Amino acid sequence: MVDNSPVRQSFLKFTVSGVTDPVTNAKLRMRTVSGNNGRAAPTPRDPTWGLHKARTRPAPGNHDYNTPGATGYYDYFGANAGPSGRGYYSYDLGSWHVVSLNSEVNMAVGSPQEQWLRSDLAAGTKPCTIAYWHKPRFTSGANHAPDTSTGPLVQALYDNNADVIVAGHNHQYERFAPMNPSGQLDTTRGIRHFVAGMGGASHYSFGTIMPNSEARNGDTFGVLKFTLHAGSYDWQFVPEAGKTYGDSGTTSCH
Repeated sequence: MVDNSPVRQSFLKFTVSGVTDPVTNAKLRMRTVSGNNGRAAPTPRDPTWGLHKARTRPAPGNHDYNTPGATGYYDYFGANAGPSGRGYYSYDLGSWHVVSLNSEVNMAVGSPQEQWLRSDLAAGTKPCTIAYWHKPRFTSGANHAPDTSTGPLVQALYDNNADVIVAGHNHQYERFAPMNPSGQLDTTRGIRHFVAGMGGASHYSFGTIMPNSEARNGDTFGVLKFTLHAGSYDWQFVPEAGKTYGDSGTTSCH
């Protein structure tokens, strides 16, 4: 299902291998709550993606903060958005540790978010880790440059052997090969980055293609689906009805 209203940018679906409970299998959303730059009501998402609100685990984006403190975002998603006003939290799905982060607040080394992330990862017991937030560290998009301020979060995840990072912000799809925090190819410990900004807002164009960019699309809406296995993951770009673009693959956890 794709919501083509202008409020949508990024949707993911996580399916845990062997688990059929729809509450356990999460849908993730990485942009704005409403069509009114973050105001909570009215929201046009309710007749479509809002049907899955109970199992949506969101991350805030820049438009949410057009309302001071992103109050519309936190009011709409409630406890599913983690501690109110903070915007970062984690949970486990099967053999995976999942981390939702906030690219709209301080991410510097030593910041509350970066320190929380390092503590959270150090305490984790799952063999595989995936993280998501709004602004991408790596992107070939022409509209928004790579956000270097997310670097400390990427470094913390890399230091703790995380496997996948997913972002949005640029309205397009892009997949990178596993990389270290400097953007260099790393087939041993590298994190695979995705830009999944094809959830319904108008598409952006690509600029200079960054090293290690392996797949790109800027004309097809869709959902990025992950199937999380005990020691690996599958990804699949699921296009809107009538479109044929696809991208899929499988990678083992570190």
